[in-house]
Formats: sequence, C-alpha cells, structure tokens
Amino acid sequence: MLEIRKISKYFGGLKALNEVSFKIEPGRIHGIIGPNGSGKTTMFNCITGLLPLTGGQIFLDNEDISNMKPDIIANKGIRRTFQAGKLVPSLTVLENVMSGIYDFTKKDAIETFFRRPFSKSVKEKEIQNRAIEILKLVAMDKSAMRWASDLVWAERQFVQIARAAVYQPKILLLDEPASGMGPGETEQVGEIIRKIRDMGITPVVVSHDMKMLMNIAEYVTVLNFGAKISEGTPKEVQNDPKVMEAYLGAE
Repeated sequence: MLEIRKISKYFGGLKALNEVSFKIEPGRIHGIIGPNGSGKTTMFNCITGLLPLTGGQIFLDNEDISNMKPDIIANKGIRRTFQAGKLVPSLTVLENVMSGIYDFTKKDAIETFFRRPFSKSVKEKEIQNRAIEILKLVAMDKSAMRWASDLVWAERQFVQIARAAVYQPKILLLDEPASGMGPGETEQVGEIIRKIRDMGITPVVVSHDMKMLMNIAEYVTVLNFGAKISEGTPKEVQNDPKVMEAYLGAE
C-alpha cells in the first residue's frame, strides 16, 4: 500500500533520515519505534508532505507521491495525528471531528445558497452522523458538545485520533498517540487502534515506548540516528541485538 524507497532528509549536516526503506502492508498495524531523535516524526513529516525529501521516493498504491502538497496527499488517503494533540479550542468536540472530513464543492456552495436559514445541508448531516459514530469508537460521544479547550490531555488525543479517522483514510499515521498517558489510558489507545484497523484503515504508529508498541503492532520497523536498524515481527525485533544496543547502549 505504502512504499518508502531510500528516503533521506538532511538539515544541513544533520542526517535526520538516511536512505530509509520499508513497506506498509494493508490491514496490518505497523509500528515505527526508536529512541528520541531517531527520525520517527521526521519520517511522518516527509510522508505527509510537510517536509521536502532530500532524496528517495514515496509511493502510495504504486503512485509516486514524493513531495506532493500536504492537502493532496491527505485527499489521496493518508491522514495523521500530531504528538502535540492539536485541536481548535473555540470549537466543540463534535465540530473538531467534523472538520476532518468537511470539504467544499460546487454542489455544496449551491446547496448552501438556496437552503433555508439555520437548516443543515444533507451533506453536513451525514458528516455529523459519521463524526458521532467515530466519537463512540473513542468513547468521547458523550463529550460531543464540550468545548475542545475544556478537555484534558488524554481526551484531546482521543478526539485528535477521531478527527483523523473520520475521513476513513487508507492509512492513518499516529504520532506518539499514548504520549503522557497512564497505563489505563495507554491500553485504551491500543484498543482504539485495533478498532480502527478493523474498520479497514491501516494504522502506522510511531512511538518511543517499546512496551506499548509491542503490545499492538503486528510488524515493526526500528530507527536509530536516522537509519533503519531492524525490521520484523515484535518478537524478532525484541530479540535483535542491534535494537537492544540502541535502547540500552553497548556494553
């Protein structure tokens, strides 16, 4: 579904990514793990077009999407979350999630012009219904009318995941979705990711938390200092000496 071919990203003399290659298979939870500063978030920024590549190519369903604009990549089926848990504070939870799918077309503009004041368009009602369903998936439907500014950290992360998933993308990139959470909330994030996979969306999860990722991922790519050092099933990766060295240091 998604193929990363020898991509590199340099910031001056710093090689944030150095000829990294891997493939994302559809329907499989793929984890990307590595110590802080290993290039995980930079990888997401390159895939989604927020950062231009220094070298290499990215293919989605055999189409070269390298260095396309972020909105074009998003509309082709790749959505993401951010570690910072960014929401629009002046909107409700429901409105934030609806914003993940709302797009204006010529048909929408004509319908908006002719419909009665204070009445919702057919499309807006459909979007609202989809937003409510995805809020149920993250157990935030009862908070739909709360202001985003009133949410605590974990709730903001759940809503951010819902906003990215409501579009039903082909691939959902989750950047440290359980960052700053306790064990119970982290377990809840894992269940949400499994449910998203069962919806037909392929999750790709970035984390520096090996325990969390090994519990949910079916395949894992390991980065360190911008290079891929290991790849395989969670068990294979955990038994790789290079991975142990990256996390624990050489003796």
